[in-house]
Amino acid sequence: MEFPKQLQNKINERKENYTFRELHGENNRIDFSSNDYLGFSKNKTISSKVARALKDQRIINGSSGSRLISGNNSLFEELELMFSDFFSAEAALIFNSGFDANMGLFSSILQRGDIVLYDELCHASIRDGIRLSNAQCFKFKHNNLHDLGKKLKNPKLSTGNIYVVVESIYSMDGDQSPLKDISDYCRENNIYFIVDEAHATGIYGKRGNGLVVELGLEKHVFARVYTFGKAIGCQGAIVVGSQELRSFLINYARSFIYTTAMPIHNLLTLKYAFEELRVTMEVTKLVKNISLFKEEIKSRNLEDLFLPSDSAIQSCIIPNSKSVKDIANKINSNNFDVKAILSPTVSSGRERLRFCIHSYNSEEQIKQVLNLLSTFV
Repeated sequence: MEFPKQLQNKINERKENYTFRELHGENNRIDFSSNDYLGFSKNKTISSKVARALKDQRIINGSSGSRLISGNNSLFEELELMFSDFFSAEAALIFNSGFDANMGLFSSILQRGDIVLYDELCHASIRDGIRLSNAQCFKFKHNNLHDLGKKLKNPKLSTGNIYVVVESIYSMDGDQSPLKDISDYCRENNIYFIVDEAHATGIYGKRGNGLVVELGLEKHVFARVYTFGKAIGCQGAIVVGSQELRSFLINYARSFIYTTAMPIHNLLTLKYAFEELRVTMEVTKLVKNISLFKEEIKSRNLEDLFLPSDSAIQSCIIPNSKSVKDIANKINSNNFDVKAILSPTVSSGRERLRFCIHSYNSEEQIKQVLNLLSTFV
């Protein structure tokens, strides 16, 4: 059967405007693209502990079913208790990925008549979860509390519960949300506040427990999402909040109910990754490298190209998909792995090179990659 012409036209359109996506295999280039900020995905201490623990466990290749059917085990319960303590929450629930967590959370809690306002730079998983709900949804200007307030004064809004959704660290711009200001506003106006901490997990807070805890706002946030595929170097995510929220998600979050549970080796990796997080010096190294990267940007007069960010995500704006892809290819050909981020992932005209800084990047590597950039822009 011939591939539908309408779909082929959409593929051709992507190719013509240089936004066509393709999968690429592994490479040995110097890493400035992955979310493995602390190098935990390759941490030998973690992998050795997992291997030893597996020898003592009843070995099964898969979990055999969803947690509500046959896939639950005591390690899930142990980890969820650990996470609720670690993230200063009453309860926690594990999901298979950050995407699953956001899809399950937003599609289930938002009811007909509710209103949800989300920052315009929120992740696709948040937007998709909201779209699956029956709530009225509106976006507000990035990190703009004034625009949020304007949206909430719309007389056409329904009278249900109101939710405001942000990320603590934004995945493409790398900047922080004004969490305290938004939290205060929500508390004063009886609004439920939800924060996705994907890119803060493991890095911010005294123990890597995120910006909400660092700022002492955990009692004022209805739900928080922490994902493990970034600095933790694993797979999965949790939603933390009240015990009632956990019970609600177990009963209504379809991405939790109707999916096979994580296998035990994944759970063990999470357990030992968080043990390592308590003692690691990698966070200190990462902070030092971020500072060095920003200093080197300044010394090369590249500041005007980069978005303001104090996080591990440093974005160099190069409008036009073809231009940014060409520069990324030149940098890659010099053995540095830097990714071009294209529309529609970011707005047209805001295409960029996204540099992800890691604890294991050397001073020499940071200087070399920025030297290359300065010759191509």
